[in-house]
Amino acid sequence: MGMGITKDELLQASANDYMNEAQLDYFRRVLEKLRIETMSSIEDAKQQLACPPEMNDEADRASYEEESRLALRIVDRERRLLPKIDAAMKRISSGDYGYCLESGEPIGIARLLLRPTAELCAEVKILNERREQNYRH
Repeated sequence: MGMGITKDELLQASANDYMNEAQLDYFRRVLEKLRIETMSSIEDAKQQLACPPEMNDEADRASYEEESRLALRIVDRERRLLPKIDAAMKRISSGDYGYCLESGEPIGIARLLLRPTAELCAEVKILNERREQNYRH
């Protein structure tokens, strides 16, 4: 890889540099890698589901069913992640990446490093979650 900036350089960048070419390039690579990992995780889980092992007793069957449940959960979670990755890639192209979809505020490097698909800044996310909790009661 070589080229491109490091995580440390990202975290030390000044606010004026926020979402400059080098940073967008960094997150584009992170998202591409995440997409490949997600696809292969889905494939692995599908393989596991497609080839049941030989089951000689109840214990085998029980552990296989447990593993299948886990595999299905992984497929489900990873499938939901794919559109988020694609949406983030689109935002990189359109120049909206790294900014909150609701407030327009910068999401911030630290948060994007933890969750490169983030669409909301932490403040808006917390507010939304609080709102949801209030509706639930």
